[in-house]
Amino acid sequence: MITIDQTSHLLNIAVLGEFTLADFELFEENARQKLKEPAPVNLLFDLRAMIDYSVDVAWEEIKFFGREHPHDFAKIAVVTDDQWLVWQAWLSRLFVDADIRAFADYKEAKFWIGA
Repeated sequence: MITIDQTSHLLNIAVLGEFTLADFELFEENARQKLKEPAPVNLLFDLRAMIDYSVDVAWEEIKFFGREHPHDFAKIAVVTDDQWLVWQAWLSRLFVDADIRAFADYKEAKFWIGA
């Protein structure tokens, strides 16, 4: 399950439990709408409560960011304690033009992203 909060320049996404393909499609829909606006868009992914995600979500993430929107986001903050997800965020820098950073502390991520 995911929750999505929006401000003028930010999509704040929190994943709770398993991150499913339906959840990612909901994120994609919201992101595409936000990208139609003239202001730069930042993303804040709070993954502290994420338990798991499916392979199809990983594939959709690669397609969405790497192929469809590699230059469309200004900043992406990932909040997690999971070292695998920190490494994955670091690896995403190869495919996405955004400034991507991983944080263990949610407040630090919000400050950095400008929320």
